[in-house]
Amino acid sequence: MKSISQLTDFYYKELYPTLQELENDRKKIKKRVIYVGIIYLLFVTLIGLAIYKQLSLDILFLFAVFILAGMKFIYSYFVDEYSVDFKNKIIAPLINEIDNNLDYSPHLHIPTAEFNRSKLFSDRPDRVSGNDYVHGKIDDIPILFSDFYAEKKHTNSRNKESWEKIFQGLFIISEFPKNFHAQTIVLPDSAQKFFGNLIGNWLQANNFSRDELVKMDNSEFEKEFVVYSTDQIEARYILTPRLMQKLLSYKKRVKHPLYISFIGGKIYMAIEYNNDMFEPAIFRSLLEYKIAMDYIQTLHLAIGVVEELKLNQKLWSKI
Repeated sequence: MKSISQLTDFYYKELYPTLQELENDRKKIKKRVIYVGIIYLLFVTLIGLAIYKQLSLDILFLFAVFILAGMKFIYSYFVDEYSVDFKNKIIAPLINEIDNNLDYSPHLHIPTAEFNRSKLFSDRPDRVSGNDYVHGKIDDIPILFSDFYAEKKHTNSRNKESWEKIFQGLFIISEFPKNFHAQTIVLPDSAQKFFGNLIGNWLQANNFSRDELVKMDNSEFEKEFVVYSTDQIEARYILTPRLMQKLLSYKKRVKHPLYISFIGGKIYMAIEYNNDMFEPAIFRSLLEYKIAMDYIQTLHLAIGVVEELKLNQKLWSKI
């Protein structure tokens, strides 16, 4: 697989003429978004000032929601077509440069059934969305990933609905090259970080929504993750000292909360982000080095999980 430096060279050398064209489009769209946004805000502000004495708290809240929805519509109206153009001309060639065995579908996302099958999150989503679906093979190992956003609906005593975020970020699925029957879940160890070892261990052991707690013999791994499994022996068979070290290294590269599960011959990985990672920047130049690196590093992290965790090693081949 191409290195980050090779992909950076490709981004600036091969895609530069296209980037310049998109940069000119970006500047025009930025101006339109700002101008129309200002006119819209002035308009709704005048309406608000004219009727503010008649506004109750509930109506005021709805008015604020209306303003935000309007701003979102304006942004989407001007940016959506540009976003599609950017993904087809920049993200798709980058993925193809990494490996031409990968297919890219900007409007699709991983199947909801796979998200549920991972058992990484206790709640099942009532509403999902996502995009930037990539699937194919790296060194003959199947892999798929996408941006994914999952939410759960709540209804209060007044029959009012609210939505709670379950997960937002990058969701990766790959074949795992070991035979196993158990279900092993590896989660960020937030309990010990917040409450210390004594209380944290008690909370982990008494998490009734999870299977049996598995204590690993790697102290650094134990600080970062908590492991639950339906089979203690298989959990240790999967999480070898070498794989634990690989996951720790991957976690340091990711720099975001990382969730992992081993179920049904697959490895599921969820990396929590608070933004859509492959959307084009509108208020910053596409030619900025940091912007380029964000796209390249995120793609490299997702696609590189096969090499990073050595999922393609012959010594792990399934029997």
